[in-house]
Amino acid sequence: METSRTSGARGTTCGSAAEGPRRGGPLIVTEDLGLLDDLLRLCAAAGVEPEVHHRVPERRASWTDPPLVLVGDDAAARCRGAVRRPGTLLVGRDRDDPELWRLAVEIGAESVLSLPAAEGLLVDRLADAAEGADRPALTVGVVGGRGGAGASTLACGLALAAARAGHRTLLVDGDPLGGGLDVLLGGEREEGRRWPDFATSKGRLAGGALEESLPSVRGVRVLSWGRDPAAPMPPEAVRSVLAAARRRGGVVVVDLPRGADPAAVEALAQLDLGLLVVPGELRAVAAAHRMVSTIGPAVRDLRAVVRGPYAAGLDERWVADALRLPLAGEFPYDPGIVADQDAGMPPGAEPRGPLGRFCTAFWERALVPGGPA
Repeated sequence: METSRTSGARGTTCGSAAEGPRRGGPLIVTEDLGLLDDLLRLCAAAGVEPEVHHRVPERRASWTDPPLVLVGDDAAARCRGAVRRPGTLLVGRDRDDPELWRLAVEIGAESVLSLPAAEGLLVDRLADAAEGADRPALTVGVVGGRGGAGASTLACGLALAAARAGHRTLLVDGDPLGGGLDVLLGGEREEGRRWPDFATSKGRLAGGALEESLPSVRGVRVLSWGRDPAAPMPPEAVRSVLAAARRRGGVVVVDLPRGADPAAVEALAQLDLGLLVVPGELRAVAAAHRMVSTIGPAVRDLRAVVRGPYAAGLDERWVADALRLPLAGEFPYDPGIVADQDAGMPPGAEPRGPLGRFCTAFWERALVPGGPA
């Protein structure tokens, strides 16, 4: 087997056991030195170290295991007959060459990328592969149908339940006027970055670096606000942060403000599922109607979570039908939540309590192949 080029590339050796499992870098197959230099430069920009071969490696795992395989147009013919695998990209400089497209089909390439036009796209693909998540995080937003509906309480309960189940979990405080989810969780003194630290963020953030920079409370990474007066976050910063969080996989829970300013609209666009928390009373339903008309168009899947106790003649099904929303469940009335919080117990921390059981059951339905149920 030929040796790898060492300038910015790695060989086939693995990290030590003490380092734990590591996501390998991409495989580059090319003999074109000019193309190789470009690909090594793009790998460096994405923060990954590739393995380089002139043809399909003799060792099968060197071909099948990397998250991406970049086949140079000069080497495509030599890759005929190789095991087909996802994540194979054919990279060259003449995208209009019909022979290149034919070779791409023969080797099972997902796409043909032409440099330099596709450099930005290729860097993103390389960085995404390095993040290591098999699929983006399931991102759930929670918003109150009226003030005091319990959206923050539910968001905390959902995050804690997801963490208990072993999922990578990030809880995002999207409401600058809400008082701070880190406080609600009892983690206001934990070291880590808060929203103001990301105010100037644009473009791509590294998901791993984001996760490691945030406070960890009860197994949940928390992005909340500082104690100083909160300024509105630029939508570009919200986009960068949530996109980085989603690339890490697992679960992202967003506690949303009751409004549709540009930052909130950006957060709504990132959701897989929105939960509108509605108390079982007529005034709350009337207020929730306005919320549905405000945020509904921005959320691909908006559902009602109805909270008791109920006014006479109302139940969870009536409320959901009145809002013309699917019913995600009944948020159980738990008079002990306030007392638990006074005692330093975050909402939903007790898995056998009413909120803990509700949140556990929610994830059992939502975290199944095919998405939310």
